[in-house]
Amino acid sequence: MKIPYFTILHWLDVAFFLLLFIFLVILSLKAAKDNVKLLLSMIFASFIVTAFGAVLGLVVLEKYTKKAKLLDVQQRRVLINETLVLKGKVKNIGKFKINYCKLDIKLVNNGWGGKFTKGTFFKPGGLKLFGSKEDKKKKPNVVKATRYIITDGLKPGEIKNFSAVIPYPPYFKNTFLRYKLYCH
Repeated sequence: MKIPYFTILHWLDVAFFLLLFIFLVILSLKAAKDNVKLLLSMIFASFIVTAFGAVLGLVVLEKYTKKAKLLDVQQRRVLINETLVLKGKVKNIGKFKINYCKLDIKLVNNGWGGKFTKGTFFKPGGLKLFGSKEDKKKKPNVVKATRYIITDGLKPGEIKNFSAVIPYPPYFKNTFLRYKLYCH
């Protein structure tokens, strides 16, 4: 697992919720001097609330401060080893450094606009005394992959080339390719 790069905004979020937790503990100490059970439950509730707020703030900051986009994405199928190669560029369009980027890729057989084949809507039942050929030939129709395409950082405005390779089964026809970029 890769660790995201914290900006000054991330550290301010952590400091704010840490100060809030300390303030709530002090209030709890003043409110429940004699009752230890009440004091512990108030401190625990303060911890849960501030931890949830801090994590939520970090997630929101990650989403809106680390922005990148893909440029000039090209795909090529390599028949010799049955793979699909995606090449392109990643540009940091945010104002903060990005530590790493990952690309989630989904390749679907008979994607949008695919032809309907036998058994698309209705699988016939009937007697299966000797077994069915369809049961033996079940092949996956979706290939999912996650590739880390930027691992050594990306400064604001910087552009880096990337390449990602995923398997491309030989029986795939009329495929639909979807990819999404996540940067942290």
